Amino acid sequence: MSHAAEHPVLRHANPSLDLVLERVVPVPRELVWRAWTEPSLMTQWFTPAPWKTVDAELDLRPGGIFRTVMQSPEGQNIDSEGCILEVVDGERLVWTSALRPGYRARTRAEVDETPFFFTAVITLESVPEGTRYTARAIHADEDGATRHREMGFHAGWGAALDQLVALMSRS
Repeated sequence: MSHAAEHPVLRHANPSLDLVLERVVPVPRELVWRAWTEPSLMTQWFTPAPWKTVDAELDLRPGGIFRTVMQSPEGQNIDSEGCILEVVDGERLVWTSALRPGYRARTRAEVDETPFFFTAVITLESVPEGTRYTARAIHADEDGATRHREMGFHAGWGAALDQLVALMSRS
């Protein structure tokens, strides 16, 4: 049994609440990990074009910050801040938008103005072709999962992964 299947979050997967992007990419796992964990690399691939990531901040420890600032083609910045829940070096990165850094709960205003929160589980596994990449977005309810799906989860996260592969293939 793989480590991923043993992980409690993945053992309790729910197809009506979880969105999953899984793909084998021709990039070594170590480079995919660097792309996810080095802010200077994240700003080069994280948001699907024509949007871009103009800032990223990571504190790779449970309770640490996971923050990105995405910019629309019109120049509007969207600041997203979450809390890192788990880091298994080179294998798994888990963070949530439902909490602020330090495991602080969101304020009532933040909850009221946000269409949905999710927990992201990024799992990397070395395979002969490169890396088996799995991104899972876990939602509290079907409404949140549906909104995220309709916003373009698969196309957007897939395009961002293509950008990651292009960037790290040049490394």
